[in-house]
Amino acid sequence: MMPRWLYLWPLHFVEIGYIIFGAIFLLARKRSHGKTKKADRLSIVAIFIQALAFALAWTVARKHFTPFLPIIDWRAQYFVVALIVVLVIASLIFVTAAVRTLGQQWSLQARVLEHHELVQRGPYRIVRHPIYTGMFGMLVAASLAHGHWVGLLIASLVYYFGTLIRIRSEEKLLREQFGAAYEEYARRVPAFIPLGGTRAVVSQKS
Repeated sequence: MMPRWLYLWPLHFVEIGYIIFGAIFLLARKRSHGKTKKADRLSIVAIFIQALAFALAWTVARKHFTPFLPIIDWRAQYFVVALIVVLVIASLIFVTAAVRTLGQQWSLQARVLEHHELVQRGPYRIVRHPIYTGMFGMLVAASLAHGHWVGLLIASLVYYFGTLIRIRSEEKLLREQFGAAYEEYARRVPAFIPLGGTRAVVSQKS
């Protein structure tokens, strides 16, 4: 039988991670200024879809005090716990770096400012949407700590759908603003999965 702490400890770790995650965005929103040149309201709809994915990751739960993959020896849960710790820490660092790099250009709604900069430094050298990368890491961590593998699969698909809408909305604005410069950036840098050769139709505001 799996020790109770092996379920509770990573769950509490993820919960603390989510509190910090929320605080990052609250602080970023206070620093989000600048005169908007153009915005896209469709991006707000995408946020609700992404939120639904997180709700699924938390609510489609497995039986308490059981491992994430019950078909194998529960001792494999030690590996799952290590993965949770890495995902939470890496996601928080990645998101914090992305928000700090964007500065006042960050916002909930897809937009470009009057003097918008095409950011390609920091985590934006790795992926075009590091915030979405970090968000996905936190979603996976929640499922590993509390959810069911079926819930993770469904939540991941919903998250991808919402993210695709969101980044297409942002990318439309950025392509209009920067033209060939953004096209070249998009060819060089993956969307939000940091794997070489991974290219998708997506943007930079996240």
